[in-house]
Amino acid sequence: MDKHNFIDQYLKRTAQIANECSRERLEKMADILSITRELKGRVFFLGIGGGGASASHATNDFNKIANISTFCLTDNVGLFSALANDEGWDSVFKRQLEMHNLTAKDCLFIFSVNGGTQNISGNLVKAMEYAKVVGARILAVVGRETGVAAQVADACLVVPKIEESMVTPHTEDYQLVVNHLLINLLKQQSGY
Repeated sequence: MDKHNFIDQYLKRTAQIANECSRERLEKMADILSITRELKGRVFFLGIGGGGASASHATNDFNKIANISTFCLTDNVGLFSALANDEGWDSVFKRQLEMHNLTAKDCLFIFSVNGGTQNISGNLVKAMEYAKVVGARILAVVGRETGVAAQVADACLVVPKIEESMVTPHTEDYQLVVNHLLINLLKQQSGY
């Protein structure tokens, strides 16, 4: 495929995904975030790789624009790497949630392509299990409906799959689209 066709197809697929995204799930995510803000709860963003970068970006936006206290659990590299080294990769998020005293007023927001399984991104799974124990809500933007996030989240947008080979880039694109959609909706609703 030449450059022109690749660019054209990528943009057409991006528009197709936007048309197929569940408006109901996005509304539910916005409702949960509004409740979290009203309760003065916090949002903890979690992701690995591209999802971790999106989580860091979202943390900034939610704090600054949506006026919600947020944390990205991959941003403190010293703590993150110490926990991975000393206690194991699978516990890096759960331990931080324990340290932050996660409560039922709080919310996890997962950015992941596969949504966490016992074999891939088990650290996300342990964090979600802990969130369920304490009664915190879970939101997610994922690329596959087979992961734990799609099964246990209170609201999960599974990015529509247009082409198998493009699941990762399309999912990571839409993590940022959903971030910007939600923060601007929350800003508009609150009048900040």
